[in-house]
Order: sequence, then C-alpha cells, then structure tokens
Amino acid sequence: MPQAPQPATSAPAAPGDSGEPLGHGLKQRHLTMLGLGGVIGAGLFVGSGGGIAVAGPGIIVSYLAAGTLAMLVMRMLGEMSAALPASGSFSVHAERALGRWAGFSVGWLYWFLLVVVLAVEATGAAKIANGWLPGVPQWAWVLIFMVFFTASNLAAVKNFGEFEFWFAALKVLAIVGFLVLGGLAVFGLLPDTDPVGLANLTGQGGFLPNGWEGVVSGVLAVIFAFGGLEVVTIAAAESEDPARSVARAVRSAVWRILFFYIGSMLVIVSLLPWDSLEPGQSPYVAVLDSIGIGAAGQIMNVVVFVALLSALNANLYGSSRMIFSLAERGEAPRGLLRLSPGAVPRRAVLASVAFGFVSVLLNLLWPETIFLYMLNAVGSVLLFVWALIAVSQLRLRRRLERESPELLHVRMWGFPYLTWAALAAMAAVLVLMLRDDAARPQVLWSVGLTAVVLVVAFVRERSHPVSRVSE
Repeated sequence: MPQAPQPATSAPAAPGDSGEPLGHGLKQRHLTMLGLGGVIGAGLFVGSGGGIAVAGPGIIVSYLAAGTLAMLVMRMLGEMSAALPASGSFSVHAERALGRWAGFSVGWLYWFLLVVVLAVEATGAAKIANGWLPGVPQWAWVLIFMVFFTASNLAAVKNFGEFEFWFAALKVLAIVGFLVLGGLAVFGLLPDTDPVGLANLTGQGGFLPNGWEGVVSGVLAVIFAFGGLEVVTIAAAESEDPARSVARAVRSAVWRILFFYIGSMLVIVSLLPWDSLEPGQSPYVAVLDSIGIGAAGQIMNVVVFVALLSALNANLYGSSRMIFSLAERGEAPRGLLRLSPGAVPRRAVLASVAFGFVSVLLNLLWPETIFLYMLNAVGSVLLFVWALIAVSQLRLRRRLERESPELLHVRMWGFPYLTWAALAAMAAVLVLMLRDDAARPQVLWSVGLTAVVLVVAFVRERSHPVSRVSE
C-alpha cells in the first residue's frame, strides 16, 4: 500500500472558516433539522415491518444495536468535521488521514450510492402521487420531482436548507405525534382503550420469539435505515460557523434519532402482537388503525411521500457537494468546479441529477435486471464508507491531538476503544450478511464495485502520490 502523505505544514483553517469557495447560507436550524430528519424515511415508516417480522419484540434490541453503531460513526464524523469542515466531509478526512486512494474511493462510492438511491426515492414518491392522481403517469411525476428539486438545488443553498427544514420538520412532527398517541394508548388514556401491559411483549413466543438469531436478522434488516446522517457534515461547510454548527447538529441529532426509532418500535410491539404485522405493510398504519385513527393509511402515505421527497432533496445536495469536492482535489473533472453567482456548484448539481435521471429510467424500464444489479452494487457500500470514517478518525485524532488540539470541539467517546469496537461491529455485520441468503448478493456486488474503485484509486495514487489537500 502506498505511504500515506504527511500532513501539511501550514496551520489548519481557523474555526468558522471551512476554506471552501461555496456559499454559507445554511443556518444552525437548517443543520439541526437536517440531522434529525435525514434518517427518518420510508425505511422506518414501512421497512421496519420486515425487521419486526424476523425479530418480534426483540426488534427493540436490534434498533438499539444498529442505532448505537450509527451513533458512534456520527460521533467520529462529528469530531473530524468540527475540526476540519469541508464540503467533501469524510472523503477529505480520508484523504488527509490515509492518502489519495482513500479520499477518491470513499468519495466516488458515496456519490454512486446517493445517485442510485435517488432513483428509488423518486420512483417511490411517483407511485404514491400516481395513486392520488392516476391521470398523471408515473414517469411524469418522476420528471416533475426531478426538475423541481434540481431547480431548488441550483438556486442559493439557503433554498435547499429551507426546503429540507420544513420537510424534516413534518417528519419529526409525525414521529412525535405517533409517540404521543401511541404512549397514551399503551396506558389506556385514549377513548375506548385499556392499558396493554406487557402482554404483547411477553406473549406470542416471548420477547425473543426467534432467539438472538432473530435479533441479529433484525439488525441486518434495519441498519441501513440509519444511512443519511452523513449529509449533515457535508452541509456544515456551507453554514455560517462550520465548526460549531456541525458540533451542535451532531450532538442533538444522534440521541434524538435513537429515541425516535426505539420509542416507535416500543410503542408498536407493545400495542400489537408482533406476528399480526405483515412485512411490506407499514406497522405505523396498523397501530393508527388499532387506536381508531381514521384514514390512517392515507395519513401515512402523505408522511412517506414527504419522507421520500426529503431524502431525494438531501441526496441530490449531498451528491453534488461530494463530486464538487472530488473535482477540487483533482479526483473528478475540473469543469465541475464552475460556480454560479450565488456560489452554488451548478455543474456538479447537473452532473449528479443527470446520473440520477439515468438511474430513474433504468428503474422504470428494467427494475428486476439492470437497476437491481446497480442497487445491489451499492447495497453494502454504506458499511465500507463507515469503516473508512472510523479508520480516518483513528489517524486524524492522534494527529490533531499532537498538532492542533484546540480544534477538537467534539471528541469521540472512549477513544480509541469505541472506534475499534465500531470497526469490529461493522466487520461482524458484513460476515452475517455473507451468511444470509438474501443479503449475500448485496455484499458480493458491493465488494465488486468497491474493488473496481480501489484499483482505479491505487493507480491514480501511484501516478500522483501527493494529496492535494496536503499540498
């Protein structure tokens, strides 16, 4: 492996100055709500049913385990982003810590992940809208969404912040409302309800009806629902005070998200027998129906619709800033660096949305063939991204303590032991996915994609081993 470049001898950027040419239109409230709403999506509202089906009430433990891992990763990322804010976030951190190959690899893998998942979100939102207005074909809804959010991302960054703030606020309000209503129902404080006690937590096979194997399967089913938190550290570089903004956003987001997820699961499995829930159907709808909330299905359709559009908006933003950062460091075409008068990377936005349009087209035409292969190829990429974040934090933390300890506004808990524990947990998840028939294709395709990117990265590093962020 090529030697990692030595750090620059010049002093790091001062706190509050990201050193980026991009605008600084995002406010603290934008970042805080982006952190809270970034992972509250269809994976929680609908996908959690699959986790409950395999883990039963033990899904609470599954979410606790997966959420703890995500929280540790975000703490590491928060430490690095508060000290060295950059639009490329963990891609820049990886390059500083490990060399060009690492920054190139994690940046392009994450960009590809976002633009492929963007197609899933656009298509999912279009299906819901088509159900409301069947006269408008699904492809037309996709076109409307993509054009609208492209326009919002091409405008000033504060427009993205405002859209995402209100989208995320609606999702957070939906979760809070669900927790309040569900909590009242659990204690029999709603009309025509009685206290449920522990019957549904201990009946139907007990708290762990499928044993610890079910809990592990639940972790595999829900862990990727925590993806999306990373965007807040990318956005921090365009805030008024990057170092302090990301520190506050990370601190507030991780605990509250863990509370939202675990609280929701506790309400669901307390109110309903776990084996009465059908995979593929929203357990939130089932709970609202059980406590007499009329039109529960339509209410959740609106919430999921908003969640999908919010994720589409955030992913388009995150992908454009990542590829812009790659271009800044010479890892993507330099033509993508052109900025609008409002300091928005328009060509980077258009490049990301162009590939997003291709992904959507493939999803509409060949969902079971070409697009399925693409989706499998990014299925486990998030774990590789998280692993490089952890390894980068191990190296950069020691470097910062030695050279610039005043920049450590956020510190990783239990360093370095919890960082190593997180890496071990990621390795364990990958091994478990390889043993699972349904998850194995995702791992193998993702490993293949990662291997290709790494080969290109190492060839590029051999031709130019000096990191641009260290020049």
